[in-house]
Amino acid sequence: MASVNRDERRRYFGVLFLGLSLLVAFAIAVVISPSRKARVARLEAAVPTATVAAPLAAGDANLASVVVEKGVVKFYFATGKAELAAGAKQALAGIVAGTSAGKKAVVSGFHDASGNAARNAELSKQRAFAVRDALTALGVPVSKIELKKPVKTQASGSNDEARRVEVSLQ
Repeated sequence: MASVNRDERRRYFGVLFLGLSLLVAFAIAVVISPSRKARVARLEAAVPTATVAAPLAAGDANLASVVVEKGVVKFYFATGKAELAAGAKQALAGIVAGTSAGKKAVVSGFHDASGNAARNAELSKQRAFAVRDALTALGVPVSKIELKKPVKTQASGSNDEARRVEVSLQ
């Protein structure tokens, strides 16, 4: 009977030791590892040219997309629309991180050559406001966002490429 009692004690202390070891390992991992926000910011900084979605090709007038090129986020819009493409939040993550680091987000809207010029200018403004609203929803203060009307609002290239809003850090 004494040997059974000793085996039970060994198992008990083994399980207790294993549990304490796991608890100590978890505590060390929490204390040593950087915060999730810091890891995400480092990853975003390491990959500033990541493409979120392919740019629009000719004939995509009814589709919206978003692309990140060399740190500039480019939102392409469907004809007559001001709705942001899926993936906007992910595409703006680098801009949000930059504004947290003290930079300013500059939002500029462009339009294509088709249709009424006054309507296109208004639609370009609505698109820029939609991007501004997305930035504020992600926690960027309005004081860190500059809406900047480009010198030439009618963009070059295909109409699909011209219907865009660009966001950069300054």
